Amino acid sequence: MVDVILFHHAQGLTDGVRAFADRLRAGGHRVEVPDLYEGQTFPTVDSGVEHAQKVVGQDVLGERAQQAAAGMPDACVYAGISMGAMHAHSLATSRPGALAAVLYEGHVPPRWMESPWPEGLALQVHLHDQDDWADAELASESADGFDGAEVYLYPGDTHLFTDASLEQYDADQTDLVIERTLALLSRWG
Repeated sequence: MVDVILFHHAQGLTDGVRAFADRLRAGGHRVEVPDLYEGQTFPTVDSGVEHAQKVVGQDVLGERAQQAAAGMPDACVYAGISMGAMHAHSLATSRPGALAAVLYEGHVPPRWMESPWPEGLALQVHLHDQDDWADAELASESADGFDGAEVYLYPGDTHLFTDASLEQYDADQTDLVIERTLALLSRWG
């Protein structure tokens, strides 16, 4: 059993994010899903991004993510969907003992972050290959040189295809994302 903390996307902690976490739990893992928006959800990515940037602010969201992670064991997996990938990446590279960063539908190049990529930290990225919100080419380039980094590109141009509560949900691709994530998690338990 692996401890995972999963950060939601810009639209908030939707029923689809909860369902995604439940699928990881069904694989035998403990999954925490903090609500960085304190109960608010948004109908579009744009409105969620506006809330994150102008109303709450990235510093506040970062503090909330830090607080949520404070209760996690050192040896855990940090995962994030879209905007949540930034929090997962930041925490995985700055907290000692992290096992992996699993980034869904979002990616932050390691060179853009303050903390260097720790040796031995696993990386797994899942993106649509034509997603306007996530740069698949940059994700592939960033993984070059990381021993064991896995970047999975799925055919499509939609964002948040793993969220079952949204119109663009792709059940078959999400099944594959879950399968690949569970395979990664099986390394540790």
